[in-house]
Amino acid sequence: MPEIVLKNVTKKFGSFVAVDHLNMTISDGDFITLLGPSGCGKTTTLRMIAGLETPTEGEILIDGTVVFSSDKQIDISPSKRNIGFLFQNYALWPHMTVWKNISFGLENLKWSKEQIKERVEELLDMLKIREFAARYPAELSGGQQQRVAIARTLATNPQILLMDEPLSNLDAKLRMEMRTELKRLHKETKATFVYVTHDQLEAMTLATKICLLDKGLLQQYQSPLTIYGKPANLFVADFVGSPTMNFIRCEAKSVDKHTLKLSNQVLCLHFSASSDLTGVTGGPVTLGIRPESVTLSEDGKLKTVVYSSLPSGMETILRLQIGDLLLNSVVFGSLDFPVGSELNISFSGQSVVLFDQEGTFVTTGSLALA
Repeated sequence: MPEIVLKNVTKKFGSFVAVDHLNMTISDGDFITLLGPSGCGKTTTLRMIAGLETPTEGEILIDGTVVFSSDKQIDISPSKRNIGFLFQNYALWPHMTVWKNISFGLENLKWSKEQIKERVEELLDMLKIREFAARYPAELSGGQQQRVAIARTLATNPQILLMDEPLSNLDAKLRMEMRTELKRLHKETKATFVYVTHDQLEAMTLATKICLLDKGLLQQYQSPLTIYGKPANLFVADFVGSPTMNFIRCEAKSVDKHTLKLSNQVLCLHFSASSDLTGVTGGPVTLGIRPESVTLSEDGKLKTVVYSSLPSGMETILRLQIGDLLLNSVVFGSLDFPVGSELNISFSGQSVVLFDQEGTFVTTGSLALA
C-alpha cells in the first residue's frame, strides 16, 4: 500500500487561499480523516490528492512517485494515480443493475468474464448486498446505495480510497451502521483511506489519525485520542468533543515549577502540572476542562446551580452555573436534575489542559480548590 506525501501544498482561488502550505504524510494503510468547519479546505485537499484539482504550488507524492510538482511541471492524471473516489451523492448509473454498476469499470479495463464474475461476487458478499444484485439504484435505500457505491469503488482494487462526506445523506442509524462497515472494510482491504467529514464524532471513531484544518491551515495532525486529550490550541480543543470543552480564563501565579495558582472573579484554583512549567511563570492563561472531568460529588467543595439538564437515557448533559460562569458536565446513567437545584462538584483526573496567553497547548494536569 502506498504512502501519500504532501509538501507545501497550496491552493488559491484568485486571492482566496483555500489550502495554505499544507505538509503531511499519510502512511501505508492509514485511515485519515480530514476534519474541520465548512470552507476550511478539506475537500480541496482531497481533490488535489485525487488529481481532480490542480494545486497552485507544492508537491504531492504517491508511493514514492511524484504525481504533482509545481516546480517540475508534473501533473499526472487521476486515472493513472490508482485511486478510488467515493462521492457524496453516490453517482450510481440509474439505468444499470447493482451487478452492472459494480462490473462496469472492470469491463472497461478489459477484465475477463470469469475475473469480473469472481470480483463482483466477492464484493457483493463483502458489502452484504448479494440479494440486491438484480435491482436498480432507485429500488434501493440510501444505505444500500452507499454500499453499492463502495463496492463499485473497490472493484478495481485501488491502493487508495478517497471519500468526500459519503455518509452525510444517511439518517443517524444508518450512519452508525456504515461507520462500522467502513472500519471493517479498512481492516479487510488494507487500503489507505482518506475521508472528508465535518462531523467530529465520525472523525474520532473512524480515524487512525485526524488532520484538523481551519481556514486552509493545518491545526493538528495526530491520533484521535491525542487530539482529544492534548489539543494543540484553543480552536482544536473547542472543535473536538461533544459537549464542548469548558474554557476558564484565569490569572496565573507561579507556586513552583509544577504548580500554578489560578484565579478569576469566580474561582481560585491550584493547577498541578504533569510536566515542568518553566515556560509559564504568570499572566493570563486559559484552562480547558472536558465535561467528564466536572464530576458531581457530595464531598465536592464547589457549589453550583443547575442551569439546564438534558437527559438522554445513557447520560445526562448538565449546564452548571457558578456566578457568571457556566460549565458543561456529563453524568452517566438515567438521571435528571431540577433546574435551579444545587449540586456540589469537583474536578477529577489528570486531563485538565493548560493553554498559554496565545491559546497554545502547554501541558495537562489536575485541579484543586486553593
